[in-house]
Amino acid sequence: MRSVRALATLDEVELGDHVCWRVDPADAFAEARSYVADGALYGDKLVIVGSLGTVAVQRDRLPTTSVVLDLPDLADPDVMLAAVRREASAAVREGFRSVRVLTGQTPLAEPGGAEELLARELKLEEFASESGAIVVCAFRAAQWEASTLEQAACVHPQETGTRAARPAFRMFSTGTDSWGVDGVVDSECAAAFNAAVRAAMRRTPMVKLRFDAVEMIDAAGMHALVDAARHLPERRIVVEGANEIVRLCWDLAGYAIADVPVVMAA
Repeated sequence: MRSVRALATLDEVELGDHVCWRVDPADAFAEARSYVADGALYGDKLVIVGSLGTVAVQRDRLPTTSVVLDLPDLADPDVMLAAVRREASAAVREGFRSVRVLTGQTPLAEPGGAEELLARELKLEEFASESGAIVVCAFRAAQWEASTLEQAACVHPQETGTRAARPAFRMFSTGTDSWGVDGVVDSECAAAFNAAVRAAMRRTPMVKLRFDAVEMIDAAGMHALVDAARHLPERRIVVEGANEIVRLCWDLAGYAIADVPVVMAA
């Protein structure tokens, strides 16, 4: 069972983890080198995506079985993920326990870059969940707007690193086009929640959200959910596991009508 949690260091990663790592520039990537060494110890195949990992761990110090995916089009999440999946399949044939991915995330300059980032992260999250791979996404905070970095953290079940405070909510994969939500969705994080749900709905007409671990969702959070469902035509959200208070508030807010493409269920 995957657990939603904070990690003191990358030494605590487990199979299936998808970690938001806020890199401390002062540690000179010592944690990355430890992460690589642990992979060799546990029999994992190391896959480095982009150049950040090879800055942290020099190529000549990588295990000989490691793969560096310095792809020309890392901005395309499908290209990147297809390459990672190929390496994961190869790792099984080669007798490795799993793959241990280290990817350095860099800001996308074009408009809509934040949503593209979330879409990419959700695809990595699905991959980690279904394959049991360990995926660590390294973010150098100085390169990112604080709001974008906070949104990215919300779509990782685990976080570690400098000033890595627990997000107000997290969204994580529970199956194909199915996402668990954990924590509190209120006015302070409604924009991040809206962006995450919109990213999840880009490639499927129906998304399932599990609210079993949602402590509270306020009026701003509910509006963010409905707005995300209406962002693209012919989309629908089915919420399962909502507690009685959440369902009552939903009804009182006037959202339990046919015109709203969100079904709130127990």
